Amino acid sequence: MGSALETLCGQAFGAGQVELLGVYMQRSWLILLAQVVYIVGWCKEGWRGLSWLAFKDLWGFFKLSIASAVMICLEIWYFMTLIVLTGHLEDPIIAVGSLSICMNINGWEGMLFIGINAAISVRVSNELGSGHPRATKYSVIVTCTESLLIGIFSAGVILATREDFAVIFTDSNEMKKAVADLAYLLGITMILNSIQPVISGTIRVAVGGGWQALVAYINLFCYYAVGLPLGFFLGYKTSMHVKGIWLGMIFGTFLQTLILICIICKTNWNKEVEQASERMKQWGAGNDSMLPTSDTR
Repeated sequence: MGSALETLCGQAFGAGQVELLGVYMQRSWLILLAQVVYIVGWCKEGWRGLSWLAFKDLWGFFKLSIASAVMICLEIWYFMTLIVLTGHLEDPIIAVGSLSICMNINGWEGMLFIGINAAISVRVSNELGSGHPRATKYSVIVTCTESLLIGIFSAGVILATREDFAVIFTDSNEMKKAVADLAYLLGITMILNSIQPVISGTIRVAVGGGWQALVAYINLFCYYAVGLPLGFFLGYKTSMHVKGIWLGMIFGTFLQTLILICIICKTNWNKEVEQASERMKQWGAGNDSMLPTSDTR
């Protein structure tokens, strides 16, 4: 729906028919509200009407949301900065063009891991809520292994076709050569990005209290205190140019992933199950009898 509004509203504004922006917005509302028709009556146990419990510990919920938002924004802005820095290099057209092609390929693969991120987030949170610490740990290990294998396979495909895959985007031989020179860095990035979203998704739901804020600080340090300065130095102070900028960014991502892996390895899943139970009592109805206890599963 948002994508459709981007197209229609942009065209209406460009044509000078500003009044249509409101019309298109109202149409989207009607379509979204119409979705209620076929879901009314479903999930009766999950919706028992409006409750004052929604206002209980609202500030704690807000703080958790803000910390998660900062954590995600720092990740997204980090990779956007790569394009900005590259645009100030010598021959920026080739540099930005070749990097954009690589980022598009990386983005295609990233869509898959965003899905895996959502899947592991749901699975881990469900297992924690059910009181199954061993199942939680097993889910994380299996998903990380699966994602790593997919990332290695994707990187292998890129390296095997490094002279040819740019033809999807351009007919310029100069641009194809520039993309081929970056293929090795693209392969490394794809491997790192196969693990990082999974671990990040696990930590977002598995760890409680202030862990989201901790990861935000980790992102701030690894990305903006290490990765960006290193990339700036290699890109502007050496002859590596765009490769140097990208290498610095890769090192920042690698450092962040390594720290998150250490956090996952040292996580006491039994304790996380207990914290999940406490959180449900604190933010829910407080009915202890309905909450599961930790078991060995």
